[in-house]
Amino acid sequence: MAEEQSEQTVTPWEVFTKSETGIDYDKLIRDFGSTRIDEALINRIEKATEKPVHHHLRRGVFFSMRDLETILTLYEQKKPFFLYTGRGPSSEALHLGHLIPFIFTKWLQDTFDVPLVIQMTDDEKFLVKDNLPLEEANRLAHENAKDIIALGFDINKTFIFSDVEYISFSRDFYMNMCKIQKHVTFNQAKGIFGFGPSDNVGKICFPATQAAPSFSSSFPEIFHGNKDVPCLIPCAIDQDPYFRMARDVAPKLGYQKPALIHSTFIPGLRGMQSKMDASGDPNSVIFVTDSDEQISNKIKKYAYSGGGTTAEEHKKTGGDCGKDVSYQYLTFFMEDDSKLEQIKQNYTSGKLSTGDLKAELISVLQKLISGHRQKRERVTDLMVKKFMSPRKLNYPY
Repeated sequence: MAEEQSEQTVTPWEVFTKSETGIDYDKLIRDFGSTRIDEALINRIEKATEKPVHHHLRRGVFFSMRDLETILTLYEQKKPFFLYTGRGPSSEALHLGHLIPFIFTKWLQDTFDVPLVIQMTDDEKFLVKDNLPLEEANRLAHENAKDIIALGFDINKTFIFSDVEYISFSRDFYMNMCKIQKHVTFNQAKGIFGFGPSDNVGKICFPATQAAPSFSSSFPEIFHGNKDVPCLIPCAIDQDPYFRMARDVAPKLGYQKPALIHSTFIPGLRGMQSKMDASGDPNSVIFVTDSDEQISNKIKKYAYSGGGTTAEEHKKTGGDCGKDVSYQYLTFFMEDDSKLEQIKQNYTSGKLSTGDLKAELISVLQKLISGHRQKRERVTDLMVKKFMSPRKLNYPY
C-alpha cells in the first residue's frame, strides 16, 4: 500500500523524509516487497551484454527490481521485450530529477536494442493539479518531449505519446484501460494509492491509464499485433504502486506481468528530506534550461552542505557525504568512479572544502546542461511529430 509513516512518505504524489540523509530505501524495499539489485545480477548483466553496466547501476541509483532476472533470461535466449517509461508534464522544461530515468532508459535501449514507449500523462497532471488547464498540460507534453528527444533516443525504436491524443486514436489501448478498470475495485485502489473522499473520479480511474502501456497489446501498430511481448519499466520507486496494480491484474487478463527496475530520488538543493520538485521552491530545482550562471548561483547559494560550519572545523572533522547535496548530485552525474571516490575521501577527511566540492559539481552540471540545451535547440516540431506518430518500430526479433 502507499507509504505514509511518521518518518517518511513515499507516494506517486509526495516524497518526504525527516532524515537528513534522505529516504530509507531498505525500508522501502521491505514495505513495497521488491528485491534489491545485487552484485551477482549486475555481473550477469555485464556477461550477457558484454558491456560494463551504466554507472547508475554500479552505484545503486537504480537499486531495486521486480522480475529483472526474467527479462535478462529472455535477452540471453534472444527473445523480445520492450521498455516503457513516462513523464508527467507539469513544467515547461525537465529538471535534473526527471533526467535520471530517461538517461538510464536510453542506456537500456542502446544496450539491449529494444523498442521503447514513453507515456506523457498530460491527462493525469490536469486531474491532480488545481490550476493546470488540460490544453496547457497537452502543450507541456510536446515541450517536454523535446527535452526527451534531445537525449538521443532512436526515432526508429521510440514512440512518445500523449494520453490526451493517443487514447482517442487507439481502440486497443482504451480496451485495455477498460479491462484493467473492471478488475480493480475501489477498495483496492484506495488501499494502493490512499485515495480519499475529496479526490475526483478522474484521479481514481487514472491508474488504469498508466498501467495499460505495460502490455504490448495496447500498441498493435508497434508490435505487429503481438499481444504477449514482455515489458521492462525503468522508473523512480514512487511510481511502483501503479505497476504493483498492473502486475496483480495481468494474470486475470492473460497477460505477462511487467518487470520493473527502480531508481532512487535526486534530492532538492536545500536538503535530502525531499526529492527535486518542479512545482516547489524554484531555488531548490535545477532545470535543463538553466544558464551556466543560474546553475552556479543556485549551487553556491542553496546546495545543502554536509561540511563543517567553519573552514577550521571542516579541516578537523571533515564533511558528511551522506548529507551533502553536492556530493549526492555527483553520484548521479559524474561518470568517473575513481574520481568520485577520491572526492569522497578528500571531502570526508576535510582535505576538500565545501566550496571546492560545489565548484566540481558546477563544472559537471554546466557541461551536462549546456550540451543538452544545444541538442534541444536542434529538435524541431516536425521531429516531435514523427516521434509522437503511431507507427511500426524497428523490431529486432
